[in-house]
Amino acid sequence: MAKVIVVTSGKGGVGKTTTSASFASGLALRGHKTAVIDFDIGLRNLDLIMGCERRVVYDFVNVQNNEASLKQALIRDKNSDNLYVLPASQTRDKDALTQEGVERVMQELRDSFDYVVCDSPAGIEKGAIMALYHADEALVVTNPEVSSVRDSDRMLGILAAKSKRAVEGGEPIREHLVITRYAPNRVAQGEMLSIDDIQELLSVPLLGVIPESESVLHASNAGIPVIHDSKSTSGQAYHDTVARFLGEQKAMRFLVPEKKSIIRRLFGT
Repeated sequence: MAKVIVVTSGKGGVGKTTTSASFASGLALRGHKTAVIDFDIGLRNLDLIMGCERRVVYDFVNVQNNEASLKQALIRDKNSDNLYVLPASQTRDKDALTQEGVERVMQELRDSFDYVVCDSPAGIEKGAIMALYHADEALVVTNPEVSSVRDSDRMLGILAAKSKRAVEGGEPIREHLVITRYAPNRVAQGEMLSIDDIQELLSVPLLGVIPESESVLHASNAGIPVIHDSKSTSGQAYHDTVARFLGEQKAMRFLVPEKKSIIRRLFGT
């Protein structure tokens, strides 16, 4: 029986889809059969970051409406035999998903995988509620900015009130904090919130800190999740995040400003 993990936040553009792609890839690279689902009906970006957009024939809504089987719609990832992508529809709107249809698809996924990662749309509307409803655990993604943290706090309230576990009076969703686009130099200059500031505001256990890096954009444009770039700080940070989720002890890295060499200081590079 799979564990369902929702990747969520209240604000758009914080790196949810990037995190979903790399986190699911990391689980698969460690031998866990994993499915990652795009709940952003009408936009569909996960398949682009996963580099499988040209292989989409059927989507989540087709499966829900019994227009295709789950096996027909799932796309095997080109970088890992353990990872499958269930894309969203670009031709339907956010109201295309139904509670009953999603429940049936999620149960079928639970029966076939070790982990199911749900890439949530931004906000607190129907699509986001659908994405978190069946979750066992949640990765709450935030940037070190006041507006992003505030919106993440709002999403924590939604997780606690509107998930299936909450509705049925079960154990609460286990929450994890993932901070993306963290720039220690800007934090030191007072331009961004510090990790301590964010944790004080949200009171959620910190799972990972992903440094700001151009490698994330390069990886997205190439259709390869950044976790596969082992030379980049962001790729290494996502590997650490997955390891911590699986119970390994990993020290947090990339939290302090990089020290410049004498040559770099002299030439201002």
